Amino acid sequence: MIKKILITKDRKKFYVRDINKDVHTQFGLIKARDLKKKSGKIKSNTGKEFFIMPPGFADKFARIKRLAQIITLKDIATIITETGINHTSKVVDAGAGSGALACALAHLCKQVTTYEIRKSFIKIVKENKNLFELKNLKIKNKDIYKKIDERNLDLITLDLPEPWKAINNAAKSLKTGAFLVAYLPQITQVIEFVKQLNNNKDFIYIKTLENIQRRWNIDGKIARPESRMIGHTAFIVFARRV
Repeated sequence: MIKKILITKDRKKFYVRDINKDVHTQFGLIKARDLKKKSGKIKSNTGKEFFIMPPGFADKFARIKRLAQIITLKDIATIITETGINHTSKVVDAGAGSGALACALAHLCKQVTTYEIRKSFIKIVKENKNLFELKNLKIKNKDIYKKIDERNLDLITLDLPEPWKAINNAAKSLKTGAFLVAYLPQITQVIEFVKQLNNNKDFIYIKTLENIQRRWNIDGKIARPESRMIGHTAFIVFARRV
């Protein structure tokens, strides 16, 4: 569990898990008594200055454990803003994978249940749940293609190879106007999912999005895009229960 974040002026970041022990860095040693400071500036024994602060969600997300490729923050943000979920929302997520999306949704929503059929992945999801200190995230070792236990949901997210197999179950669990969202790496999956949505009387297909993100390097007179960028991760398909 991350207790503190240390950041240097040149943006080097260090994660502190135990504030009762001295921390050794490439810039020298930081005493435990300094780590107990809530915020502000501290110095190592070599005089290097650090900003100390409590960890935010993005800080913890950067340390998430993973077995599978996780859904990125850029895509998570799109799902949250497009569906309008908030602190009153109840959500089901499947398959959990490493639990990145489930943890992000639980950080915001009232209640999140995530479905995963692989027990090895469930172990990682539990570890990530503890990383974020989430009490409102429930983990189920069940197949969402067979049944969804929850009712009156505001959102169902599907990160599955064949999400169209969950459409009928999703219709029974979502409120009218609630969202069904699929996260799909292949356009062939998108085409099949949209086809099945259009053939289902309980849903209306809204749109498909792809996010491309590019960071910039701003340093004095240098102002240009970074050489590397986050390109295609997946397509996000949105539908609503009618």
